[in-house]
Amino acid sequence: MVSKISYIGSIIDKILSIIEFMDLLALHTPSDVQLALAAFVRARRKALKWSRDELAARSTVPAPTIKRFELTGEISLRQLLLLWQCLDDLGRLAALCERPNVPVPRTIEEVLQS
Repeated sequence: MVSKISYIGSIIDKILSIIEFMDLLALHTPSDVQLALAAFVRARRKALKWSRDELAARSTVPAPTIKRFELTGEISLRQLLLLWQCLDDLGRLAALCERPNVPVPRTIEEVLQS
């Protein structure tokens, strides 16, 4: 009976590992991420009670560019960084470039081996 429970436990562990792996494969399109960043910038701007003109003056990004970004998600990387610097900690974006401490499994076999 104990070995049967142990076997079922190992199967459950493997299933959970596969589910975690599938979460890593969440299909976010570039467009989804662009719109999420635009929504974040707009929400932060509004939370600070800044108009687009105020943010433009603080960031040096023209107000029409800010409007286009908030509506479409389209902006240059440099301009996004200038906006982000005014609205949040630029270090949060820089942290995306750091190597993760734990290697991410690339295949189902790697998940099952761990």
